[in-house]
Amino acid sequence: MRTPSARNVPALLQALHEEGFTGTVRVSGAPGGTIHLRDGRVGAIETPGAPTATSTLLASGRIDDDAWLAACAAEPDADRLGHRLEAAGLIGAAELEVVCTAAVYDGAFAMALSPPGDWELTDREPTLLARPGVEPRPLAEETTRRIALLARLRGPAVELARGRPAPVVDRAHPASGGGLTPRHRELVDSANGRRTPRDIAFARGRGLYAVMLDLIRLEALGAVHWETTTVAEGRPSTAPRVPPRTVTSADEPSPRAGPLPRRRPGGGFPTGDFGAKDGE
Repeated sequence: MRTPSARNVPALLQALHEEGFTGTVRVSGAPGGTIHLRDGRVGAIETPGAPTATSTLLASGRIDDDAWLAACAAEPDADRLGHRLEAAGLIGAAELEVVCTAAVYDGAFAMALSPPGDWELTDREPTLLARPGVEPRPLAEETTRRIALLARLRGPAVELARGRPAPVVDRAHPASGGGLTPRHRELVDSANGRRTPRDIAFARGRGLYAVMLDLIRLEALGAVHWETTTVAEGRPSTAPRVPPRTVTSADEPSPRAGPLPRRRPGGGFPTGDFGAKDGE
């Protein structure tokens, strides 16, 4: 089947889904990212804008670093790494599916906050996958819903993502002392006026969208306030990152059903309009 032209990445993903494409979509931009498809479904999204499933599992301490490295050594094809983690008793199948699927949605959300960029199709690259993966249409719809919700709660999600929350030091305020859940207390402890929500998400091994929602709640409680800082476009924020896995695979990519577009200028995720499709 010949893949039709697409004016943005969501439309491209839908076309690739209909074709049952297995491979990789590389999206340039700030932050840009890599979208991994298996049989037309999105199995993983890797972007500097949000933690991956791997980052979440390791930064949160859910899986020990040594155990992770041992699992990677035992299973060189990361596409099958999830089964290895389950067989080793490091994590249950249901929990792993939740983590991997949540990372797909979070990665799409983070990429939708960036300016559009070019895209390029490449062969399959092994990675830790959500099984069976997420269909492009509900992924686009959920991303649009998240951006709209944040806009209703506090304003444009793009501006919120650039903010740098700081703790409110006011012993007279109930939220400045006890009374917060451990999850919220961790965020207050991580908010120092220099870290963005993305930085905090990486540090705590949590999703970017969930962190942004919690920070909005903490602001309403008077536990944090937001400091806006002008940062050069495309300049990365600082946050601890999980070192990349050194896993390879000798497997050949799945055969393609027909010719595929290799590159298209301006085909990235439209900011705040992840769900737009051709003809809309």
